[in-house]
Amino acid sequence: MQTHEIRERFTNHFVKAGHTPVPSASLILDDPNLLFVNAGMVPFKPYFLGQQTPPFPSGTATSIQKCVRTLDIDEVGITTRHNTFFQMAGNFSFGQYFKEGAITHAWTLLTGPVAEGGFGLDRERLWVTVYENDDEAADIWHEKMGVPRERIQRLGMADNYWSMGVPGPCGPCSEIYYDRGPEYGREGGPVADDNRYMEIWNLVFMEKERGEGIGKDDFEILGDLPKKNIDTGLGVERVACILQGVDNVYETDLLRPVIDVAETVTGSTYEDPAADRADDIRFRVIADHSRTAMMLILDGVSPSNEGRGYILRRLLRRIIRSARLLGATGATMEKFMTTIMDTMEPSFPEIARNRERILHVAVGEEDTFLRTLASGTRLFEQTAESLKGKGAATVPGARAFELHDTYGFPIDLTLEMAHEAGLEVDMDGFEAAMAEQKARAKADNRAKKHGHTDLSVYREFVDSHPTVFHGYEDLTGSAKVLGLVSGGKLVNEAHEGDEVEVILDATPMYAESGGQMADRGTISAGATTLDVNDVQKVGKKVWLHKSTVAAGGLAVGDEVTAEVDAAWRHGARQAHSATHLIHAALREILGPDAVQAGSLNRPGYLRFDFAYTHQLSPDQLQQIELVTNRAVDADYEVNTIETTLDNALDMGAMALFGEAYGDNVRMVEIGGPFSRELCGGTHVSHSSQIGPVSVLGESSVGSGARRIEAYSGLDAFRFMSKETALVSGVAAELKAQSADVPDRVRALAERLKAAEKRVAELKAQQLTAQTADLVADAAQAGTFRFVGARLDDGVTGKELRTVAGAARDRLGSEPGVVVFASKDPEKGSMPFIVAANPAAVEAGAKAGDLVKLIGGYVDGRGGGKADMAQGSGGKPEGFDAGLKAAREELAGR
Repeated sequence: MQTHEIRERFTNHFVKAGHTPVPSASLILDDPNLLFVNAGMVPFKPYFLGQQTPPFPSGTATSIQKCVRTLDIDEVGITTRHNTFFQMAGNFSFGQYFKEGAITHAWTLLTGPVAEGGFGLDRERLWVTVYENDDEAADIWHEKMGVPRERIQRLGMADNYWSMGVPGPCGPCSEIYYDRGPEYGREGGPVADDNRYMEIWNLVFMEKERGEGIGKDDFEILGDLPKKNIDTGLGVERVACILQGVDNVYETDLLRPVIDVAETVTGSTYEDPAADRADDIRFRVIADHSRTAMMLILDGVSPSNEGRGYILRRLLRRIIRSARLLGATGATMEKFMTTIMDTMEPSFPEIARNRERILHVAVGEEDTFLRTLASGTRLFEQTAESLKGKGAATVPGARAFELHDTYGFPIDLTLEMAHEAGLEVDMDGFEAAMAEQKARAKADNRAKKHGHTDLSVYREFVDSHPTVFHGYEDLTGSAKVLGLVSGGKLVNEAHEGDEVEVILDATPMYAESGGQMADRGTISAGATTLDVNDVQKVGKKVWLHKSTVAAGGLAVGDEVTAEVDAAWRHGARQAHSATHLIHAALREILGPDAVQAGSLNRPGYLRFDFAYTHQLSPDQLQQIELVTNRAVDADYEVNTIETTLDNALDMGAMALFGEAYGDNVRMVEIGGPFSRELCGGTHVSHSSQIGPVSVLGESSVGSGARRIEAYSGLDAFRFMSKETALVSGVAAELKAQSADVPDRVRALAERLKAAEKRVAELKAQQLTAQTADLVADAAQAGTFRFVGARLDDGVTGKELRTVAGAARDRLGSEPGVVVFASKDPEKGSMPFIVAANPAAVEAGAKAGDLVKLIGGYVDGRGGGKADMAQGSGGKPEGFDAGLKAAREELAGR
C-alpha cells in the first residue's frame, strides 16, 4: 500500500465518522515556542486551551500534519525509525468524545479489512501501553476491544504522559505498538524491546494544562482544561513500513528512491538497511535530509545563519557532506531534490508549481557550500603544515571546532583529511567545545521560550462577535462598542488618559497584516475622542483598536464613529501597491526565483525581502526602479478579485509561502498579468496614484535573501528633491556641471588618497627618527637593555607595532625590550605594545606577561606572544607607573 493511499484511507475513515477534514498547516506558525510545527495538534492548540471555539460543526476534526523535529539532527540515520520530517495523521475531539471513542476509532481503522477501507493489521500483533494509573483506558482496551491483559502494559510519566515540552495542553496517553516478529528482537512487549514492537499510534487524552518545567516528566500540572479533548497521532511513515513489508522508514516508497539515486551518483552501495555501518548511515542522512529540506523550502524557508534558515542550511550541507564522503565528486543536489519531489508530489500537489524555486534554493546552497569546502580545505592544509612544522601529531580540538563552527567545515572531512595527512584529531577537545556551544544554545532557547499568551479574554468576541471590516470601501463608519480591554482584563469604562483596547462591531480601520502597518485614526462620540495608535487582529476575526482616550470617556454599549486618518491610508495604499510593482519588476529583471520573503509597508516607505543569492548591481537597481515607474506611468487599473485559491493560482497569482489560505481568496491584480498576488491589503485604484517610486538601495538580510528599500509618493518626491539639491550644491562648490560631479569627486578622492599616503610616509619617517634616538638612549634593566616611552598622541596600534619592531631590531644581539604607548585623542584610551628580541626571550623576558603587568596600571588588558604583545587601557595617566614596574620586573631577572 503506497503512502499516499495510507493518507487517503486515514482521512476517509474519519470523514465518514463525521470529522471535518483540515488541511495541513504550514511548517512555520506564529508560535514563540516553536521553530517548526512538531506535532499534529499544534494548529489546534487554541481550541484545546479554550481560547477559541473550534470552527468545526461536529466539534471534531482530522488532519495529516507536516511536522519537523530537529533537536537530534546528528542522530538521524543511526536509528532507522526516526526522521526529521514526518507526517502525523490525527483525529481530534474538542469535548465530543473521549477515551472510548478515540480507542474505538483507532482499533477499527487499524484492524478493519482492506476491502472496507481499513489497514487490515493482525489484531494478535498489536500491543498497547497506558499511563501507569489509567485503569479506565486499560479496561476499555481489554473489555471493549478484546486486547488480552498481557498485551496491555503500563508506563510512567516520561513515556505515557504527553505535552509539547512547553506550557500548554497535556494529558495521559495510550500508545499502540505493532509486533514485527522475533527476527527484530526479544519478546516481552514494548517495555522489553521497542525495536521489535514499533509504536504506530499515540492516543492523547488531553485534559490538563501544564506549567513551566524541563523534560518529559518534570513540570507542574496547573489544572483541568475547559473540556476533555482527544489528540491522536499516527505515524504515516511507520504504518507504511508495516503495510509495505519493509524493515524501516528508509525502505518505504518515499525515501528508498533517494537512496537508489545516491548509490548511482556516489558509486557506493547501500549494503544493509538495518546496519549502523558509517556509509549506510550517510545514505539515510541523504534521504531524510533531502525530504526535510525540500519541505522547508516549499514552505518558504531560505538558508541563512540563524533560526529556521540555519536549520535548513545545516540539513543541506549534511547532504552534500554525506554524498562527498560516499564518493561524490561533483554537484548532486538537483538529482536528490528532483527524486524526493517526485515521491512526495502525490501527497503534496503544491510541489508541482514550486519545483523550479525549490531547485534554485537547494542548488544555490550547494554551490555556496562547495566553495566553503574549497576554502576550508585550504585552511586545514595550512593548519596541518603548521602542526607538522612544530613536530605536532594532533589537530587541537579547538581548531577542529573553529573549522566546523566558524568556517562551516564539517568534522567528518577534518577527520578524513587529518588521516590522509598522518595526523590525529583531538576529538575530546572538539566534543567539549561542541557541548559548550550546545549548552549555550539550549540556555538561549529556554530564555526565549515562554508560555502561550492568554487570549481567553477575547474568546467571547471571537466566537460570537467577529468584527465586520468595511475599510476597503469606507474611511469612516458608525459602530457600537462591544468590549473594552485594559491590562489584559475586560472593563466596562475607559476614562481620559487611559490606554485601552476597543472592540467594535464594525470598523473601517485596517488591522496590521500582510506586511502592511495598521491604520491610524480616531474613535469619537460627542465630546469623547480616542486616538487609535494601532489595530491588531485576534483569532483572525476580531479587530483590537489600541487607543488612548484623549478626551471624555467611553463605555461598553456606546455608539461611536470610527474614522481612518485619510492621509495615513493614502500613503499606506501607495506604499503597498508600490510593493506589488517592485515585486513584479524584480521578477522581470532577476527572473521568477526572486520571490517575496517578507515585507513592510508604511505610508511613503516600503521594504521588500526576496529570495536571491547575489548582490544586485547598480544597473539592476536602476532597471528595477525604471520598470516600477513605467508601471506607475502606465496608469494600470488595480482590480481586486474574489475567487477560489486554485483559480487564483491557475491565473498566475503569487502566494506568500508560509501563509495559510482558505478556499476563497482575494487577489489583487495590477495591469492584468503584470502583477497578480494574493493579498488582503489596501491599494490604490490606478497605478498612477502611487506617484513616483525611488529605490534607496538593497542589502543582505541573510544568505540567500536580499532586501530592497524604497520611497513612494510624496516621500519619493522629497527624497529625489533632496538628492537633486545635494548634487547641485556639490556642483556649485566644485564650480562644475552636475553631470561632471562624479568625475570631479573621483579626482578629488584620488588626490586626497595620495596626500594621505604622503602624510603617512612622513609620519613613519618621523617615528623612525624618534625611535633611533630612543634606542641610542636605552636604559639598563639588569641584563636587559630597556627602551620605554610614550610617543606622540595619535599613533595607531598598527604604527606602534611597526616602530616597536624597528626599535627592537636596532637593539642588536644583546637582550633588549621595547615598550611604546600612545594616547588615542578621540577615545581617550591608550594602546601600548611590548617587543622583545630573541636574546631577551631566551633570557626569560615574555612580552605577553609584561603587557598584562602594564595593563594593571592603565586599567586595561592585552596579550600576545613572547616576542611581541599588545594591549590597550582606559587610564593613560597610569602608564609611567606601569613602565617603571616593567623595568623593575626585568631588572629582577
